Amino acid sequence: MTMLNVDLTFSEEIRSLSGQNVQRCYYCMRCTAGCPATPFMEYPPAQLLKLVQMGQKATLLSSSAIWLCIGCETCGTRCPNEIHAGAVIDTLRQMALAEGVAPAEKTVFRLHEAFLDSIRLWGRLHELTMLMQYKVTSRDLWSDLDMGLDMLLKGKIHPLPQRIQGLAEVRSLFEMGDEA
Repeated sequence: MTMLNVDLTFSEEIRSLSGQNVQRCYYCMRCTAGCPATPFMEYPPAQLLKLVQMGQKATLLSSSAIWLCIGCETCGTRCPNEIHAGAVIDTLRQMALAEGVAPAEKTVFRLHEAFLDSIRLWGRLHELTMLMQYKVTSRDLWSDLDMGLDMLLKGKIHPLPQRIQGLAEVRSLFEMGDEA
């Protein structure tokens, strides 16, 4: 991280896109203390918010930390200032993609894509098609196959997808996101 690449408008851009006032963070570390992904991140949630405050856009967009967040929302529930770091991280992911920054965690990104594609196609998550897409695009065809078959046989994964009635509305949300 270098201080030469400081973007003074970055914090405000994050606030506008995520709805989160990152400037309210005073680094109490409660978000980081509760985050189950912290051991795997080079920048845990509190440090990530500090980097946003410091205008370190390039550092964050190329970071693996933004792809390792599992979206559990623990950070936001623990924050005394009601800052939802997960919303900030979602915004950073979208910014990275929009700016053509290659995801630092390619397999996590492929799962992210498969998840969103399933929602776009069916209006809801269909685990089997999502997992099949992920396995093919990640080229990880055989790991977890025994567990997947076991889940299918126990009825935990439904073989046939069902579209929701409001599919057009869901797709319009994706179109709005594509325009932004």
